Amino acid sequence: MIRSVIRGTGSYLPEHIMTNEALTERVDTTDEWIRERTGIRQRHIAAEGETTSDLATHAAKRAIKDAGLEASDIDLIVLATTTPDYTFPATATIVQERLGMHHGAAFDVQAVCSGFIYAIKVVDAMLRTGAAKNALVIGAETFSRLLDWDDRTTCVLFGDGAGAVVMSAEEGEGTNEDRGMLSTLIRSDGRHRELLYVDGGPSKTGTVGHVRMIGNQVFRHAVTDIAAAMKECAAQVGLDMTDVDYCVPHQANQRILDGVGKRLKLRPEQVISTVALHANTSAASVPLALDTAIKDGRIKDGHLVMLEAFGGGFTWGAALFRL
Repeated sequence: MIRSVIRGTGSYLPEHIMTNEALTERVDTTDEWIRERTGIRQRHIAAEGETTSDLATHAAKRAIKDAGLEASDIDLIVLATTTPDYTFPATATIVQERLGMHHGAAFDVQAVCSGFIYAIKVVDAMLRTGAAKNALVIGAETFSRLLDWDDRTTCVLFGDGAGAVVMSAEEGEGTNEDRGMLSTLIRSDGRHRELLYVDGGPSKTGTVGHVRMIGNQVFRHAVTDIAAAMKECAAQVGLDMTDVDYCVPHQANQRILDGVGKRLKLRPEQVISTVALHANTSAASVPLALDTAIKDGRIKDGHLVMLEAFGGGFTWGAALFRL
């Protein structure tokens, strides 16, 4: 059986750090208010002129190096983002050009905060069917460009960043002991789109728009739907959440992370959390957290890892793999 194996990871954060204290100078809030409700202490903000493709390219180069490959070895790029450089072309093609990759294919996926999980699903299918051999999967956002800095219920939650993984097609035995993706699952429900959305777009308003959210309702759906998706993802291959070594969740809010962990009876140390330092970086949050946990030695070769995310749409999903 062909498995899509995570061969390398990389990430990038803009240099500028905006602390909660700095935010109090722009909006009516306090460090205590933000920490108690979200767990966030700071976020990285892209500099003027720094684009999503800039962040993505940095993360991509680091992931390729970590995988021991060259850009010429990559034959597919799938980039998850809600904040593309342009309406078109796809930001993935800009990264492709900057890597000096003049072959293969590159395209974007848009599923908001779940985008990286959706991209993993797509790439896993393409690698297993022979459509590509080595793929670069990127989550990258300059989400600060969508924020209404007068709305303290949303502007405190988000940040900018990028994370990437290199996935390669490798032979497996067809058992749950194989390295690589064992199970993936994606879901959506458009009935709830007005609970978390951006109030602009090329067709609707001709503007970029700002993030709007009804936070308490998003929280309720997120905890319930994410927990169910993770259980179902594991069950697809005859496993249970008790078999999982680590969970790398979308870094939306520490309360959501705690709620999902409690519902699934995961120990706090099993749930990777970077939300305090990164805030919610949308499609970039899962690969950023994954790279952090691998580089600091918590997630090691052989560990069974569950990825999950929940975003506007609503969209959500999970992916189970062995490193």
